Amino acid sequence: MANVTVIGAQWGDEGKGKVIDWLANRADVVVRFQGGNNAGHTIVVGNKTYKLSLLPSGVIQGKLSIIGNGVVVDPWSLLDEITRAQGQGLGINPDNLILAENATLVLPLHRDLDGAREARAGAGKIGTTGRGIGPAYEDKVGRRAIRFADLADPEALEVKIERLLAHHGALRAGLGLPEARPDEILAQLQELAPKILPYVKPAWRILGDAIKAGQRVLFEGAQATLLDVDHGTYPYVTSSNTVAGQAAAGAGVGPTAGGYVLGILKAYTTRVGEGPFPTELNDETGRLLGERGHEFGTVTGRPRRCGWFDAVLVRQSIAVGGVQGAVLTKLDILDGFETLKVCVGYRLRGETIDYLPAGLRDQAAIEPIYEEMEGWSESTRGARSWKDLPANAIKYVRRIEELIGAPAVLLSTSPDRDDIIMMLDPFQG
Repeated sequence: MANVTVIGAQWGDEGKGKVIDWLANRADVVVRFQGGNNAGHTIVVGNKTYKLSLLPSGVIQGKLSIIGNGVVVDPWSLLDEITRAQGQGLGINPDNLILAENATLVLPLHRDLDGAREARAGAGKIGTTGRGIGPAYEDKVGRRAIRFADLADPEALEVKIERLLAHHGALRAGLGLPEARPDEILAQLQELAPKILPYVKPAWRILGDAIKAGQRVLFEGAQATLLDVDHGTYPYVTSSNTVAGQAAAGAGVGPTAGGYVLGILKAYTTRVGEGPFPTELNDETGRLLGERGHEFGTVTGRPRRCGWFDAVLVRQSIAVGGVQGAVLTKLDILDGFETLKVCVGYRLRGETIDYLPAGLRDQAAIEPIYEEMEGWSESTRGARSWKDLPANAIKYVRRIEELIGAPAVLLSTSPDRDDIIMMLDPFQG
């Protein structure tokens, strides 16, 4: 049996939450390995809708769920999320939810800095969620972050706060923010400690023991490859690596532990926030895709920009992400379109290219080259078998497979947990 790593292959919001929840039924452990509460999953189970940001999707199935060291965690948001989930009947406790002791805290001062910077940026804003994720990662790599293990050592915590504020003091003054008081931060963290420390454990060791025992592990990514800090549409990206290679570093396991890599992609394309979007549709078709697909961010509530499927970008994501199999979601949103378009290449100043260039000016200048396909009038919503799909829907899926260079192993045809067509069990790899 293989472990499975799930990543997004576009700009996020591809439906990872539903897929991870569905796969969690076949797993023993679910691990979140990067990001923060700037990402969100919406999962529909019967008449209940769960909205998760920091909690791994395995909590819905009652599986051992681990928040890895690669995640930056707002502890107050996490505790609120746990309380909400418990209110929906989920039995979350320190026995089935583990928070890595070497994970970094997102503090209120990180949120302050995030918001102030975006406000100052004007036309140069990158569209952050304002939740302090970027500044927290900056402190992590700057070796001044507060980690969860520090909450158990009040004396060391005082020293770490002083070091942190030596950096943030100048930033806050320059942005017109009030001075951050070390005694207030210490008091906040001392009040927090007894509430969060029961969840704080050496996650790498618990996970390693599970793998040695032959348990199946599902590694859960947040955001998506095109938001990767190295491989995405920089600087309009998140502050962490979102590709499958991050699963090892962000969970504390060896590079071979990730197993089979699944890339999640919508049957069309969406994006939240700023940045290039070659196939964006600022017309009635784009509005219709957004309306049918209920395209609003789980975390921010912001409307998503919508466009045709971009095979060039997804092929690039699959290459840098090491994706072995694709999961195509929201196929049902395309029901009823007479004609569908798929981007198969770009024109850049008169030349044809087959990849997204790294330069901002080049990204802004590219024009999509489309291939048209005949749509279908029949409904695909709720289909759970390949034979239930219209012939043109099957042709659409097969053409996407050809263009992106990866097989579709799962198809999702509605938000409902069980509306999935499986061609291959990823855990059988």
